[in-house]
Amino acid sequence: MGVPRSKHTKSRRDKGRTHLFLKRPTLVSCPKCGASKRPHAVCEKCGYYKGKEILKVLESLNKKERKKREKEIAIKEKKEMGSKKEKPLDLKELSKK
Repeated sequence: MGVPRSKHTKSRRDKGRTHLFLKRPTLVSCPKCGASKRPHAVCEKCGYYKGKEILKVLESLNKKERKKREKEIAIKEKKEMGSKKEKPLDLKELSKK
């Protein structure tokens, strides 16, 4: 069995441990609901992946949580629809301004 000739110093010991630390997980925002999620994974909040519903999240929730989640989704969809319904300006509207 090998026996070390001399003691390793603290700095030499710590140099060997440079890669032993916790890394912050990579997160991206979900395009459907905006929640942060791991990349290339199903969103735990809405159950969508690449624009398709993979998990039916609302069915697994109890009644109170389901209502709350449905309200959040409805509010978010209203905001998206409101920004998309902008009418192009007509000549009459331009003359009024």
